[in-house]
Amino acid sequence: MKKLLIAAVAATLSMGASFAAFAQDAAKVGVVVKIGGIPWFNAMEAGIKERGQELGLDAFMVGPTSADPALQVRAIEDLIAQGVKVIGVVPNDAKVLEPVLTKARDAGIIVITHESPGQKGADWNFELASATGFGEAHGKLLAEKMGGTGEYAVFVGSLTVPLHNAWADAAIAYIKANHPEMTLVGDRYGVAEDVDESRSTALDLMSANPNLKGFLAFGSQGPIGAGRAVEERRKVGEVFVLGPFSPGQGQKLVTSDAISGGFMWNPKQAGEVFVTMADRLMKGGELKAGEEIEGLGTIEPDFEARNIIVDQIVPINKDTVADLAAMGL
Repeated sequence: MKKLLIAAVAATLSMGASFAAFAQDAAKVGVVVKIGGIPWFNAMEAGIKERGQELGLDAFMVGPTSADPALQVRAIEDLIAQGVKVIGVVPNDAKVLEPVLTKARDAGIIVITHESPGQKGADWNFELASATGFGEAHGKLLAEKMGGTGEYAVFVGSLTVPLHNAWADAAIAYIKANHPEMTLVGDRYGVAEDVDESRSTALDLMSANPNLKGFLAFGSQGPIGAGRAVEERRKVGEVFVLGPFSPGQGQKLVTSDAISGGFMWNPKQAGEVFVTMADRLMKGGELKAGEEIEGLGTIEPDFEARNIIVDQIVPINKDTVADLAAMGL
């Protein structure tokens, strides 16, 4: 009995040593995001860890305490000092990160970015939604809800947020080309990152424009505020609100039809893609046009700008909102 016990303990210690050796030997992939502790990046972290386990990589996320580019620089410097094989980044400021990303590459580290097309200092940047595809999807859905006629208004986070305005440009261009009987009220309103401003602006616009039938709000708080205004005016089913928003925050408004829907991309999937690409590039794999990469689908890389841009957008509607909210989004 004693011999069996000694053998069992020895086997356990041996297994423990093997797992420790594996942890030390596993290639490290560190992903620095904009800020830690928020639902979007919590979901991304889950994708990073799960895919890392599947591929046998030590993949982890670093989330700064605030959306400060200087904190991202510090985190990247720390990863360089650790000797990681791959650094992933969701930049707060593309320009500020250029020198430290270049330093990482000079040290032989592969650099992958997300939400930063054409990032200098990166081996590759990937996007799960193109600006044109994202904007057009919203414009098409708004036209369907409005029956292709009537007045609509556009909200953006501010008039100086490039991505929000690129989405708005694409949506408006699509509507003009395909639904000439839809009319834009004003130009666009920079209120969509503030619930109260979005609500009050929507109330004012509905008062001033009795024929207003739709709001297209690019900025996570815009659909929430406009949806509340529509409920307040008892215009549900008459005025349609669309845009990207947090499913957890907007779930009740979607259920009541105060928000008619929108689109987003899946941050958990983005986390998985970081690790999938890291594994591929560490093994010396060349990316080729027309090939399938898990999480990205069929790719057509821009080899000059080092971008891989696909349209893997996820609809937010009554059928999907509960599951998306359950992910913590």
